[in-house]
Amino acid sequence: MNYLAVTREHGPAWDRSRPMREQDKWSEHAAFMEALVDDGFIVLGGPIGDGTRTLLIVDALDRGAVDARFADDPWTELGLLRVANVERWEVLLGADGTAPLGG
Repeated sequence: MNYLAVTREHGPAWDRSRPMREQDKWSEHAAFMEALVDDGFIVLGGPIGDGTRTLLIVDALDRGAVDARFADDPWTELGLLRVANVERWEVLLGADGTAPLGG
């Protein structure tokens, strides 16, 4: 299986004095992201490291498809989040039924 690993990071409008769930339009952002999960676009996701970045595993062909989907995120429009990096991710181990390395 091949997916894209997408890293999103805080944008210039992120208010560092407020936790994630208290940023502007949190409810709208959360509903948008849940809809992407329901559509099968987001496979896995959540904050990484110190919480200034989010790692999302998505089922998409390329960066253009990623940018197009996240363009409608209220947090993209507000400048709270931006796509920082998109890389191909080949799943070799795990729940997708692939054989262990060397198997």
